[in-house]
Order: sequence, then structure tokens, then C-alpha cells
Amino acid sequence: MTIRIFIIPCKAFSFLQILGLPVLLILLINACSIKMNPADTGDLKTYYIPQFTNNAPNTLPNLPIQLTEALKDKVRLQSTLKYTDENPDIELRGTLVDFRITSEAPRVGETTAINRLTITLAIEYFNNRTQKEVWKRNFSFFYNYDSNQDFSTVQETAIRTISNQLMEDIFNAAFSDW
Repeated sequence: MTIRIFIIPCKAFSFLQILGLPVLLILLINACSIKMNPADTGDLKTYYIPQFTNNAPNTLPNLPIQLTEALKDKVRLQSTLKYTDENPDIELRGTLVDFRITSEAPRVGETTAINRLTITLAIEYFNNRTQKEVWKRNFSFFYNYDSNQDFSTVQETAIRTISNQLMEDIFNAAFSDW
């Protein structure tokens, strides 16, 4: 009799191990998934981001448009604010102030090993409810690439990388007080 009691639990455990354990793991993984909460915007409901102005010499003609749209997307996707150009609660006004490629790593023979693209934006955060500027800051980021590469081959990746970091920094400054 003792043998039968021992065998039944082993068969039950084996059944659970084969069918139940994977199901249990799936349920646990679902329960532990990370969900990103939108930024805390308090009682603010709406935002407006006008087209960035371009004060940077030698920049790409459509870069201010790309950067404006990237910031609009960032706020739209990571906050509960609604976009409007009529009486918005807040405005984020931007100016492209620098677009520069520099040589960064000298090597023997008066050449460089690395070029750096740097983009700088001046952003003004304005609260229309209080009718005052909350802050005005410059945000800058760079992308290094091998000097043997032509800029046109890395341009898309460089601008996307810089833009992503700039938008993260601006968003955090505006809504997370970082």
C-alpha cells in the first residue's frame, strides 16, 4: 500500500511538471511584465510644440522638422497630454542652434580617426496657465563615426541616435524634473 501512495504522487508530479509547470511559468511571466506609466503631468491636459526654428549654419534643411515631429511623438506616446494649437496648457518651443561635424581623435600623419556630429537644441518650456516661462535650456548630444566613412553613409543613424537622446532629455526635463 505504501508503494502505491508513493507512485501516485510521483505520477501526479510528473504530469504537473510536463503540463502544469510551463503554464505556471507563462502566468508568472505575464503577471510580472513591466508596464511603462505615462509621465505625471499633474492637472495639465494639453500641449503645443510649434515648428522649431533653424539658427544652425550648414544644417540639413529638413532637420528642424524631423526634430519637432520627434518631440511631438515623444510627448504624445509617453504622456496623457493631448496636442492642440488652441490655448494649450504648455508649450515647448525649440530652436536648432548647432549642427557641427568636428574631428575628434588625431592620429599620426595629421589625420583624424573619429569625426563627431553634434546637434544642439535650445528649448523653452512655457506654461500658459501661469503665463510664465518655466525654463529655457540647451540640450546637446553627439554621435562619433569613423573618419574613413562619408557622412552621408552614417547620417540617418547618427541623426536618429542623437534625436532619440535629445528627446529623452527634453522629455525628462519637462515632465520628470531630471
